[in-house]
Amino acid sequence: MSADAPETRAPKGVDREILHLAVPAFLALIAEPMFLLADAAIIGHLGTSELAGLGIAGAVMQTAVGLCVFLAYGTTASVARQIGAGNLRAAISQGIDGIWLAVIIGVVTTVVGMWSTPWLVTLFGADGTVTDQASDYLRIAFLGTTPLLVMLAATGVLRGMLDTRTPLVAAVIGNLLNVILNFAFVYGAGPVPALGLRGSALGSVIAQVLTALILLVVVVRGARREGATLSPDLPGIRTAAHAGIALVVRTLTLRAALLVTTYAAVQAGGETPIATHQLAMTIWGFLTFVLDAVAIAAQALTGRYLGASDATGTRDITRRMVQWGLASGVVTGLGLAALSPVLGHLFTNDRDVIQQLVPVLLIAALAQPIAGYVFVLDGVLIGAGDGTYLAWGGLAVLIVYTPFALLADDLTWLWVAFGFGFMLGRAVVLGLRARSDAWMRLGAG
Repeated sequence: MSADAPETRAPKGVDREILHLAVPAFLALIAEPMFLLADAAIIGHLGTSELAGLGIAGAVMQTAVGLCVFLAYGTTASVARQIGAGNLRAAISQGIDGIWLAVIIGVVTTVVGMWSTPWLVTLFGADGTVTDQASDYLRIAFLGTTPLLVMLAATGVLRGMLDTRTPLVAAVIGNLLNVILNFAFVYGAGPVPALGLRGSALGSVIAQVLTALILLVVVVRGARREGATLSPDLPGIRTAAHAGIALVVRTLTLRAALLVTTYAAVQAGGETPIATHQLAMTIWGFLTFVLDAVAIAAQALTGRYLGASDATGTRDITRRMVQWGLASGVVTGLGLAALSPVLGHLFTNDRDVIQQLVPVLLIAALAQPIAGYVFVLDGVLIGAGDGTYLAWGGLAVLIVYTPFALLADDLTWLWVAFGFGFMLGRAVVLGLRARSDAWMRLGAG
């Protein structure tokens, strides 16, 4: 856990520093979906109803945990700011407050989630067998909520310390354990009985607990080394919770936009537009990992320079991060455009889906530089603690985008609305804010 203060302006080796943060962050981001595919493969061999149950339970868990991503983002920003101000003990203390907040939210979510599991799974309208499978999995999976949220908060602490390698190592170890334990508990191994879908949930919970412990050990060692208290500080926890509210609203507006887009795709009629949209969103989601890795670097570096009261350095690093975001978007866009004629064949044999997917992917490719710009500035403003503006700005863009999405009469125009309506709207909102000085609050406060 390194805590050297930044120079008074952006260093010449800033590109190396960005890579040092972004590459491990990218690898950690893609680790989880890659191993989720392994989980799906293990469960898929049990039967269709088990796989469908996993899909429903997974959607509930991803929503519950996804809304708490502020535990990573907000903690990264606050820790990095204190590091920049030279307050290492205060930085770790704020990180500990974020972890305690994760524990509180996790315990409440676990209790409420396990109690409401039957109601949650019935919302999807699946048949009785699938609903039963989803309920069995979800009740056990909710036991992993607290370690998952602790992992988010601890990752935020380490990112704020400009350490993205430890979260990567923890993610790889945890996900490997997840695959091994899932296989053992699902099919049985030695003295371990075959538990089927319940075994998958149990294996995941154990892996999540062990991963959270790995990250906690690193954070606790840093706290003891600096003499920071490990006990809960109620004012600090309240401050972390208050800062997180705005980021929750921001996340809700983004998820709402994706839901509106999916709803509009369904209204296009027939299975082909829905299947095509699902494939396009899957590919888009993978490409966002590249851009989000740069945004994570932006969160940590922005907080650090603002904490050091270095306005010039903050401007310099922001400008360079934007260049990185645009360049990354150009690279992913060119790659997507080049592969658009063949990507469909990797996922389906349906000629109609393959044919409809090509123009959609070309539109997505053209929108990649915009997405790169948006992701970086989003990271910059999160790093600056400008969550309130992000919440209101996200709400405004959602309100403007929704009618355009719903008026799109086919999938191609829907993706035009998404790529050059929603994403461009976010670019304008974030760009205007970045050009001002309102977000540049200097110092540790």
